[in-house]
Amino acid sequence: MAQTSTTPIRHLLEVGQFDRPGIEHLFAEADRMRDLPRSAAPLAGLILATLFYEPSTRTRLSFESAMLRLGGNIISTENAREFSSAIKGETVEDTIRIVNGYADAIVIRHYEQGAAHRAAEVSGVPILNAGDGPGEHPSQALLDLYTIGHELGRIDNLRVALIGDLRYGRTARSLARLLRLTEGTELVFVSPPAVPMGADIRAELAEAGVPFRDDPDLDAVLPNVDVVYQTRVQKERFASTEEYESAKGQYVTDAEAMRRLNPGAILMHPLPRVDEITTAVDADPRAAYFRQAHNGVFIRMALLNELLADGSTTGR
Repeated sequence: MAQTSTTPIRHLLEVGQFDRPGIEHLFAEADRMRDLPRSAAPLAGLILATLFYEPSTRTRLSFESAMLRLGGNIISTENAREFSSAIKGETVEDTIRIVNGYADAIVIRHYEQGAAHRAAEVSGVPILNAGDGPGEHPSQALLDLYTIGHELGRIDNLRVALIGDLRYGRTARSLARLLRLTEGTELVFVSPPAVPMGADIRAELAEAGVPFRDDPDLDAVLPNVDVVYQTRVQKERFASTEEYESAKGQYVTDAEAMRRLNPGAILMHPLPRVDEITTAVDADPRAAYFRQAHNGVFIRMALLNELLADGSTTGR
């Protein structure tokens, strides 16, 4: 059920911080950022540190692009797990305490769930969670819902299929949580048996009154949904190669699948893709994943501007 109040937040850690007015405000700000003159520099003189313990292309570069477009500066470490003092045994907490002296905000991606919360507990500057293991990826979920609104003209009364690795996929988990703020939404979980949506997300959806169901038959699902959100099966999250091999390759969106897809629907993917969407699909106007990735810059501009220029963003 959509909430009706807004309260400032200090850090961006999880989508549960947001209410409906908060995301509507943020999306309006992202729209404004699309047309922000390059001469505008609301964050001039401020520094963003991007601290990534896991590989990233879209998230890191879009945060850095967002900060530069706002007139700020960046300092960055691309593979902090190997090329920072973490390899010497330094804790996340100590690293954050040090980087506090170098930057006005910190974007962190870490392989351990909960790392962003640990960082926020010791930080005097805003922390933005860019993914914490199989936990959450809040800015991705925000740009995903923003994309849905731009592509379909609404974020309510949607039938959304989440496909692929729903057990470890932090993007699908975060989007499912964010969709609790919409009205009339129905979710369908399409996943290999080894990687179903977690009980924690199911419990939250049930409490919020969001209907959901499991359906292993992708062919039957495609004609009846408005959004297909496909994810890759993440090899790096599995304990063994055998477990990964048993889960991968079960759901592939190709030209034949697109013929079954609702003509008014969109196909999304947080990227990178491996083999779960064929390149033959790219030319279909319903394939929104590259537009989706580009929207990340505007959402992250809005987040950074709210946190650093205004001192807060809207949420719980």
